[in-house]
Amino acid sequence: MSKKENKTLVPKLRFPEFRDAAEWEEGKLGEKDISSFVKERMPLAELNLANYVSTENLLPYFGGVKTASKLPPTGSFTRYKKGDILISNIRPYLKKVWSANKDGGSSNDVIVIRAKSKVTDSFLTFLLKNDEFINYVMKGAKGVKMPRGDISLMKEYPVAVPNNPKEQQKIADCLSSVDELITTQTQKVDALKAHKKGLMQQLFPAEGETVPKLRFPEFRDAGEWQADKLGSLIEIKGRIGYRGYTVNDIVQEGEGAITLSPSNIDYAGNLSYEKSTYISWYKYEESPEIMLEEGFTVLVKTGSSFGKAALVQDLPVKATINPQIVVLKPLNINSVFLYMLVSNYSVQKQIRENAVGGAIPTLSQDKISKFDILVPSVGEQQKIADCLLSIDDQIASQIKKLDILKTHKKGLMQQLFPSVDEVNG
Repeated sequence: MSKKENKTLVPKLRFPEFRDAAEWEEGKLGEKDISSFVKERMPLAELNLANYVSTENLLPYFGGVKTASKLPPTGSFTRYKKGDILISNIRPYLKKVWSANKDGGSSNDVIVIRAKSKVTDSFLTFLLKNDEFINYVMKGAKGVKMPRGDISLMKEYPVAVPNNPKEQQKIADCLSSVDELITTQTQKVDALKAHKKGLMQQLFPAEGETVPKLRFPEFRDAGEWQADKLGSLIEIKGRIGYRGYTVNDIVQEGEGAITLSPSNIDYAGNLSYEKSTYISWYKYEESPEIMLEEGFTVLVKTGSSFGKAALVQDLPVKATINPQIVVLKPLNINSVFLYMLVSNYSVQKQIRENAVGGAIPTLSQDKISKFDILVPSVGEQQKIADCLLSIDDQIASQIKKLDILKTHKKGLMQQLFPSVDEVNG
């Protein structure tokens, strides 16, 4: 590694025992004493579901790895060892980076990087499980739909490393402890989501049944839920024909209305208004039938994420939808219960069964209106909605705590690692 003269390459935050230690040294990721990009191969015969890693079972956002669901039929694979860092080289922005805790083999779309003499395994892990590294890789990525990182450019990634392995380990231990807190908090969120899913299965009738397994005491003698068609309880609206919008209708934030797209809805039914597209007020006013209001349900009717639904609430500004989404306006049904109903297994199954189009599934508004549903009395609808909303509030609270931990870690990393660009600037 080469050291820049007259430059102070030290982190903003340094542990007391290292405050008088030497400056960190600057280098490139691909230098022989920092890391190597592993090329060793292994045969298919040595692979199993527990040790095989591909882009499919690497988890996004530095989430680790899950057990592979299947093995490839043929080929040879990159051999990785415990302590190596594995990075998915397809769509690097998904941040699929894992520090291996075992030996195994990986697919050709996974890069395996191994720490060398100047860097500890754990310290290298946090150099690469880092937004700065991901942003650097994306700047040189090639391709639009499925961008891939440029390995030769990765090797040129500038890094800063303390000479003392003990300081490297101290930093890694600190960040690992934060990761453990994040993992524990993530498990809490996942447990609540699983609890809600299980509760919904019991609060709504199973397939072929007309009453739920779990019923609130005051409704246990209320009889069967009533069969109906979804279209008799709601009004369905979507963008059609000339009222679709073009790039000429798109404006800056603050200059028009939000137009929701499938990317605004996650699979847990949460709406995010960040990174929204805005259309002019003129275009918004042109389609009053699809102006969103609190309590409406929005449903993705076409595209790879069709079937996703969300309850409209906490709108920051006026909003509408893009052509991939339909609005379900409650008429003779509790608004929150409607969202829960659309999200439940029975309706989701009908969504899948009635979609047409193969690679780009599409669901017509007419098909949606003919969905078979079961509904209880208004009072029972409200009780179910209140119960599930209370769990949603708990989930939101735990997610907020998780976000705080992630923000804390991001800020900590910015202070524990000096910026090479700032020093060279």
